[in-house]
Amino acid sequence: MTTLQPVRGTHDLLPLEHRKHSYIIDAARKVAASYGFLEMATPLLEFKEVFKRTLGDVSDIVTKEMYEIVKRGDEEIVLRPEGTAGIARAVMSNGLTQSMPLKFFYEGPMFRYERPQKGRLRQLHQIGAELFGVSDSMGDVEVIALAFDILKVLGLSQHVTLEINTLGDDESRKLYRDHLVAYLKDHHASLSPDSQQRLDRNPLRILDTKDEGDKKILNGAPLLTESLNAFSQEMFLKIQEGLNALKIPFQLNPHLVRGLDYYCHIAFEFTTTELGSQGTVLAGGRYDGLMTTMGGPSIPGVGWAGGIDRLALMLSEDALPPFIRPIAIIPMDEAFDIKGLELAQALRGQGHVVEMTYGGNLGKRLKKANKMNAHYAFILGEAEVASHTVTLKDLDTGEQTQLPREQIGEWLKDKGIS
Repeated sequence: MTTLQPVRGTHDLLPLEHRKHSYIIDAARKVAASYGFLEMATPLLEFKEVFKRTLGDVSDIVTKEMYEIVKRGDEEIVLRPEGTAGIARAVMSNGLTQSMPLKFFYEGPMFRYERPQKGRLRQLHQIGAELFGVSDSMGDVEVIALAFDILKVLGLSQHVTLEINTLGDDESRKLYRDHLVAYLKDHHASLSPDSQQRLDRNPLRILDTKDEGDKKILNGAPLLTESLNAFSQEMFLKIQEGLNALKIPFQLNPHLVRGLDYYCHIAFEFTTTELGSQGTVLAGGRYDGLMTTMGGPSIPGVGWAGGIDRLALMLSEDALPPFIRPIAIIPMDEAFDIKGLELAQALRGQGHVVEMTYGGNLGKRLKKANKMNAHYAFILGEAEVASHTVTLKDLDTGEQTQLPREQIGEWLKDKGIS
């Protein structure tokens, strides 16, 4: 019989990895709250139109990577491939466009049909933050600072590099588009079929190409920074001043771009050399044109998304909060199991981590307690039940003592177990 396996590109979060995921989410949630970001969640299912409008009919995500659900009538429903478009859709469909500014934090799974490899999964998990309604450059700085502080709390800030670039405003990008098209037309025959199509429809998307041949051609292309007007240059300088003031180290990367029209000004990535080719662990930028692309009002926005799976790969077990060793309840035989359950429930009610040992004699139950890494065992036998006491055994030292039931709480407190 064939052993059942998880779907390719997905994996089970066993207890240790789940602890890492929970640790990352809890840390990010706490830091985001300190910045005034409110947590929200959108459905895993969205209409395909949400992403067709934002990512475009010819983007790789829409044409190759989205998981489509079986159609019901005329509805085209997909598993969400990313979080920003869903958050923006929620702002509009819930009538929040008049309540600016809005700060949202989110976490959860996304789904993309990609070639599975280290740090890249078909069911991936992300944390993210979105700031709507702020056009000032200090909004960009605050969003980046939030990401940096999360990485710092996780102990990863020394293992990543913040790379930044500017995409400029509409005027700057139009000028750059002309320069880019003129350059790429000279290399038209060498471009991939996808990029040849995009050259006429949306040349900036060629900047996001995954084709290695296209990437080599782009190495000689003009840089967007060479087409910036004075306003765009000033905004980028203000962002750098803000990052310097907060002592957030960064590097300029003129090749860091976003190919979609609604992106503008800041683009940034936190990258690492510890994960091989999948070096980006968190990325974001300003998307002032997103809402209008989706058919809504003109509302500026800036945000980022971070890969929980990749961050978890960088976390060692030592970085996690200490594992709470349980108290083991050991009835000496099945006749005292009910008394053991009552004691376990009372201790759990006081906030303690308690595990029952089931089946077998005293020796076997003690072995089970050691296997579960319990620190103390509370042993119940005929004598203990009759005298309303317990025998307390330190499983590290072997030391035993008998204690009245009513003194257990004080004894645990003396041992530093609150």
